[in-house]
Amino acid sequence: MQALLNAIAEMALPADAQRVFHGRGGMFPGCEHWALDFFPPVWVLTSFQPVAEDELASVQAALEGRWRQLSGDAPLNWVHQTRHEGRSHTRLMAGAVPDPHMVGEDGARYRVHVLQGQNHGLFLDMAEGRRWVRRHMDATPGLKVLNLFAYTCAFSVVALQAGARQVVNMDMSHGALAIGQQNHRLNGIESGASFMAHDIFNSWGKIRRVGPYDLIIADPPSYQKGSFVAAKDYARLMRRLPELLAPGGYALLCLNAPELGVEFLQDAMQEAAPSLAFVERVPNPPAFVDVSAQRSLKVLAYKAAD
Repeated sequence: MQALLNAIAEMALPADAQRVFHGRGGMFPGCEHWALDFFPPVWVLTSFQPVAEDELASVQAALEGRWRQLSGDAPLNWVHQTRHEGRSHTRLMAGAVPDPHMVGEDGARYRVHVLQGQNHGLFLDMAEGRRWVRRHMDATPGLKVLNLFAYTCAFSVVALQAGARQVVNMDMSHGALAIGQQNHRLNGIESGASFMAHDIFNSWGKIRRVGPYDLIIADPPSYQKGSFVAAKDYARLMRRLPELLAPGGYALLCLNAPELGVEFLQDAMQEAAPSLAFVERVPNPPAFVDVSAQRSLKVLAYKAAD
């Protein structure tokens, strides 16, 4: 775990929520099970296999030492989560977690919950995807957006901040959308967003009636039984894109499944929606560097004909 300890010893103090150490990318042999994130003012260490208490003690010592250098007498707040065999266990190791806990990214604010569940309310690896949306809206304000698998609606917040006319957020989870509504209010966004707690595959009629859309964002889970299994369901979604997009509209397709490479998305799109042209792959944040571009997060932009 020396690479993790070295990263802690050398890290700066981020102002925004971000990843600090990404062992999962395979760049640090022997540390593949470690990840360290900062959700100010809380550090979140995740281990993807059980770890010994003496290893956690080493991390604590490293965090305490570096934190004193970075922030003087401010208390150290950190959380450890173990994820193993589909289950997770989270505990507060030192300090406290604000309640409510708000973090920032590029001027936007989001509510997070680092002591509950595996997903903390903001996917840090999608930061460049959100920046792509912000740039796209800045360049062409007044667009209508469909945000599928919206979760806590970070894409919607960014789009509306950057000049979108309307964003339709759809997700099966009432709880996630409720946090999404809080995120809009937190950023002073009082209009322009709608929230639909529906199963997407049973709601195409509702979705179509509100369209067409200038941008469709799809960020589904890679495998969620009863909701979405990328290997079989992504193509079903892709087939709907041409009828939902306005002329010249864009689709931003996201996939975080190490076992499915870029070609999976590209081949499926070529078969399901050949009228949409591939534009670019959005780069991942530098902190999420991976030994394999195929295994890492995929965010692909497509464009409908004018």
